[in-house]
Amino acid sequence: MDSRGIGRRVAYWRERRHMTQADFGALMGQSRRWVQDLEGGLRQRDPRLSVLENAARVLQVRLDVLLSDVPGAECVDARELATIRAAVQRHDVITGTCDASDGEPVTIEALRRAVAYGWTSFQSSHFASLGRLVPVLLVDANRAAAHYRGDDQLAAFRALSMTFQLAEAAAIKAGDSDLACTAGHRAVASAERSEDPVIMASAARHLADAMTSHGQAKAAAAFAIAAAGRLEPALVTLGPAGLSTLGMLYLKAAMASAAAADLDDGHAAAGAVPLLLDQADEHAVQLGGDGNALWTAYGPTNCALYRAAAHVQLSEGAEAVAAADAIPVGALDALPRERRAHHLADLARGLTQAGRREEAVSTLLRAEEEAAEEVRCRPRTRQLVDDLRLLGAGSAEGRLRALADRCGLPG
Repeated sequence: MDSRGIGRRVAYWRERRHMTQADFGALMGQSRRWVQDLEGGLRQRDPRLSVLENAARVLQVRLDVLLSDVPGAECVDARELATIRAAVQRHDVITGTCDASDGEPVTIEALRRAVAYGWTSFQSSHFASLGRLVPVLLVDANRAAAHYRGDDQLAAFRALSMTFQLAEAAAIKAGDSDLACTAGHRAVASAERSEDPVIMASAARHLADAMTSHGQAKAAAAFAIAAAGRLEPALVTLGPAGLSTLGMLYLKAAMASAAAADLDDGHAAAGAVPLLLDQADEHAVQLGGDGNALWTAYGPTNCALYRAAAHVQLSEGAEAVAAADAIPVGALDALPRERRAHHLADLARGLTQAGRREEAVSTLLRAEEEAAEEVRCRPRTRQLVDDLRLLGAGSAEGRLRALADRCGLPG
């Protein structure tokens, strides 16, 4: 075993768990100097397996995470998700009241910077950073909203809503639709208090996404369409941010309708999908090109990606592949990493539906190169990898097995 590599991984997870060397040592029954030596690779050339098993237990990670020299994906793990959930469920956060702290609230500018950092991290697929940022930011933004008045209070509510939306987005990636819905509802409530139509639209589109993931697709589509109808008169006057969040509402409504196609009235839901996508296209044309206002990555290219994803949701694999093939490669390159990798994962599912499983594996590997987190962290993508193992991938079997290993799937 590579003792230095193991030491670096122990240090990484200790810091991610907010443990000092002294605290980690105490939980291991060792001294701080012992921890320093372990993390520096100096304890011994070949660390005992029993020591590493104990370290994995204390750090709450799998043993293979400490042993593997394959770069790990920055997933939000179960412990960090629980920390986000605990913050969402705090009394002061639920009621919108001040906590017991006597200190001054965080400044509005500091909140803006933290929100921007969080969303930039998300679009870069650095999901693990959200597990550390979101709980603190929820408390800080809530406290600011409870303390400030006037324009500063409205700005604090904007920051609070965008933080709840970050919590929802992290929960979606981790497959926790219960937490996603709870955070999504709180995001909408905070957005209403911000009195900002752009924030309202952003919160509504995220809640629609959470509702769809939670098996409430029909209600999600109706909610997104209602929000678009209510907010459109204001949004079309508010420049790129207004048009982008409005267009995203129609895209989320289209995806929710596609997901609702399996219900009793599925024919009507499926028929609504192209109409909603066309509506989103119209707003992209109004926008005049691709952009990233309020971290939407909205524009003609993202609309095209959603069109392909909707075909996948409708189990129309060949149509999904054709829609994806029509997207200029250069246009994809301009999108955030998370969006590119998400599209490639969708495309891999479409290729699987079309019976082109070797290409599906190659596409998943491209997605992993773009953002390993999108493949190794997301339950829905990991399930696709597992499905491909059962279906068989021809000449791609070896690459698929290696990918499954990196995803932590049982052999």
